[in-house]
Amino acid sequence: MASASSLYSTYGAYALKSRYQKNLGMGSVLTVSFVAAILLVFWIISMVPEDEVIGGIQIKTIKTVADLGPPPSIARKPPQIQVAAPTVAAPKVGIPKPVADEEVLDDDVQLATKDELAEIVAPEIDPTADAEEIVVDIQEDDYLPAPDEFVPVEIYPEMIYQHAPDYPRFAKQAGIEGTVWVQALVSKNGSVLDARVGKSSGTKALDEAAVAAAKKNKFKPGIQNGRPIACWVSYAVEFELDN
Repeated sequence: MASASSLYSTYGAYALKSRYQKNLGMGSVLTVSFVAAILLVFWIISMVPEDEVIGGIQIKTIKTVADLGPPPSIARKPPQIQVAAPTVAAPKVGIPKPVADEEVLDDDVQLATKDELAEIVAPEIDPTADAEEIVVDIQEDDYLPAPDEFVPVEIYPEMIYQHAPDYPRFAKQAGIEGTVWVQALVSKNGSVLDARVGKSSGTKALDEAAVAAAKKNKFKPGIQNGRPIACWVSYAVEFELDN
């Protein structure tokens, strides 16, 4: 059992009160000393000149963030990297003509620039040259444009008779349907001189049937400068099964 002297020792509220004044004084002195030291440091820094030359080296004192200036990534331009120009195929010269999206048959066509169009105009002919030096050898009756050649027309060819293609038997039995875009060369008298597949249906038999029927179609020819002219047209042939 603990003795009465151990229960009522001198340590406790009495001891804390006896040391209160001493601890408060020491804390006040330390606080005042710390604040005085901080003020002294700021005073010393303020007394140092902004630009000081020591040993031939100019020392600049930074006091604010604004004195730091822009970061290196902004102040210095990044080095230029030499990149080889990509190889681009020469554009197919032609005058653009609006068509429906499903009639676009060539995905790599690039429209001609203004300078390229200027290069394909008629050549200059010197009016002072002798008549014997100028030879015009253009056989319009025998000329037929290529499938990808642009032919300007005032009136586009119009189909007046479309021969119904024969539905391939095996495709019909297999339930195969599709759409074939056909390109046909229409002559000056409206007959089809040549035909080919512009955009395949995905089934060779359907493509061949559409091309074979295209050669039996009849058109009103295209008109250029008031006269009929041979040119290419494109149209869709639908192969659908009866339900």
